[in-house]
Amino acid sequence: MIPATHLDLTHLDAVRVPVALAELHGKTVNGARFELGIDAAADRASDIVRGAGFSVERITEHVGDGWCSVAATRQWELPDHVGPDMRVLLVGLNPSPAATDAGVGFARPGNRFWPALLASGLATLDRDPSQLLDDHRIGMTDLVARTTARAAELADHEFATGIDRLERLVGWLRPGIVCFVGLQGWRTAIDRRATAGPQTLTIAGRPTYLMPNPSGLNANHRLPDFVEHFAAVAALAATDAIAGSPAPKSVR
Repeated sequence: MIPATHLDLTHLDAVRVPVALAELHGKTVNGARFELGIDAAADRASDIVRGAGFSVERITEHVGDGWCSVAATRQWELPDHVGPDMRVLLVGLNPSPAATDAGVGFARPGNRFWPALLASGLATLDRDPSQLLDDHRIGMTDLVARTTARAAELADHEFATGIDRLERLVGWLRPGIVCFVGLQGWRTAIDRRATAGPQTLTIAGRPTYLMPNPSGLNANHRLPDFVEHFAAVAALAATDAIAGSPAPKSVR
């Protein structure tokens, strides 16, 4: 068995730990084992570690001291790039093998995600989720963590579990708006008749927006369509118009 490396992250506020673990994920190999110290309660620490692309083998909550020790193993998954004060949280369906191997969501050649994000002005560097978060306050996560070659390999219950996890993440970090990149996950878990654009239902009380899948296999939309959607998300994130409207219902 691979020996575990001890890593004490209790000096970091919990909201900073996802970035630290994303960096760790990018520097290690599948199967690498860690004993992590995290300044958070057990449920939140577990969510943070799972979101960073690690499995949780064991978790011990040190109740009196307010921190957890987590035995974790690096998985073939794509880590979240999330943090506090996000303007936008972009939610993909699940990572492809190309994205997971690259460590960057939507990395497959021909995918229109990054070209559209750049053209909309939301990003200034191509395929750089760390810079997107640091400089533009835009985070990235996936509804389902499991890497698959095709979305058809996912089961419906994985979408429901992903929505529950996303509710907790959004409720904790409170991004300005949540944008689902691709309609399938939302339609499967929440509303089968949903169409692209702003939604009446929220995630943890935060506004939601749906846009089509930018995969090169989606022949129903061209690059300008995705640019237009990202521009709409940027406009919503830059205003408090939604906050001033009647409160929409949450998905839960």
